[in-house]
Amino acid sequence: MIQNRRRTVARLLLLALAATGLPLITPAAASADPASSAWAKLRMCESSDRYATNTGNGYYGAYQFDLPTWRSVGGQGRPDQAAPAEQDYRALYLYRMRGWQPWQCAGMLKLTADADARSKRVPSYTESAYIGGGGLPTPPPGPGGPRPAWPGVVYTYGDCADALKTFQLRMNAFGYGFTGTGCYLDKTRTAVLDLQRANGIKDSGLLGPKTWDAAWTGKPPR
Repeated sequence: MIQNRRRTVARLLLLALAATGLPLITPAAASADPASSAWAKLRMCESSDRYATNTGNGYYGAYQFDLPTWRSVGGQGRPDQAAPAEQDYRALYLYRMRGWQPWQCAGMLKLTADADARSKRVPSYTESAYIGGGGLPTPPPGPGGPRPAWPGVVYTYGDCADALKTFQLRMNAFGYGFTGTGCYLDKTRTAVLDLQRANGIKDSGLLGPKTWDAAWTGKPPR
């Protein structure tokens, strides 16, 4: 009975406010992502909390992403080779797209979904930092961002070097999906040629100083 009276009073107040022509202000829907403890339980069940795990069954990293799912939320390369904080971010991204559904362990652990599950709200890195895998990752810089110094070597097909890994990972900012082998093979040659053609550089396939600079300060390849 008390609840009914309260509802009646609330309705009368709303009607009175509406009659005055004043705008009605209603609170925004509350939402909150799962607690860090829930993510820790999920990781322990999925991978024994090992971010670098690769068991050879097509699932990778702390959250046991398969590659199509990883890429569906913007992941590049392989999950187990990504930084812990990057894996945390992609896990939160997936949760906001599909809730706990992708993880069998979530059902076994009886993890409870909240208002952000399936909300389709793309998270920021700041929002995922609480999960616990290593703080804020550094997203790849866009064109015009800081450029590592050219290593002083012109690379060609068949070469392997740490600098080539740096170049490959940089090209992931343009969607190439390198794992960072550091070896100049077919996929690297394609990226080099694409970059040269987009920036008016002779398409020799040689990774020299102009092509190196273009990866950070030039036009993105098509």
